[in-house]
Amino acid sequence: MPTPVPFSPSAVVSALRAAGCVFAEDEAELILATARTPEEAAGMVDRRAAGLPLEQVLGWADFHGVRVTLEPGVFVPRRRTEFLVDQALAAAPDATVVVDLCCGSGALGAALAAALDGAEVHAADIDPAAVRCARRNLAAFGGRAHHGDLYDALPAGLRGRVGVLTANVPYVPTAEVALLPAEAREHEPLVALDGGADGLDVLRRVAAGAPGWLAPGGCLLTETSERQAPAAVQAFQDAGLTTRLAVSEELYAHVVIGVRP
Repeated sequence: MPTPVPFSPSAVVSALRAAGCVFAEDEAELILATARTPEEAAGMVDRRAAGLPLEQVLGWADFHGVRVTLEPGVFVPRRRTEFLVDQALAAAPDATVVVDLCCGSGALGAALAAALDGAEVHAADIDPAAVRCARRNLAAFGGRAHHGDLYDALPAGLRGRVGVLTANVPYVPTAEVALLPAEAREHEPLVALDGGADGLDVLRRVAAGAPGWLAPGGCLLTETSERQAPAAVQAFQDAGLTTRLAVSEELYAHVVIGVRP
């Protein structure tokens, strides 16, 4: 981490608090530790006060022990999604091939690559900015990121070989996108948020295609909401996967896990 710059912490805290940042002190500490010059710190404070997500302002996020590079306009990995990583590692601790669909910054792929030493890791997203970001985050692990729509983006040689397939799909119903916090609504790509009429359009497509890509015993994991969980489980079952739901009350995380028999 860069050496903190000589810039008034109290001034930064005051500016962030005036902008409505609930955790102004913590955010000020991160900004001042990340900025290399007072001018850079001031610019970061301005962007945060304007409503950009803190992680986009900093240019990074800590996710499951990995520092993930983030660019403006790229989906910010949520803390609750670390539960999905834990579930993947518990379900397939010896996986040698990992695919991260709807990868955003590549946070899931990078976290799994860090934990599964030597695994072959691929990520894919329909958003070019996300793919650029994911390539940077996977480079240290020898992973690859591909641009395209779900499975269409993947090398054909992965068919039937994937041990862990994660898909942090968009699952906000279209009519509810307008109700999201401004940070997400205004600064993250709509394609990473809007899951269609009931929020499960992309999830159903991922589930339906998964058996053709998973190795026997390989698992698909995706995040959903408590309300959508029963329908998400049904979509996995309809695809022929042996399915269960894992829940973290602490993180308010709901992860559907499907295994190819």
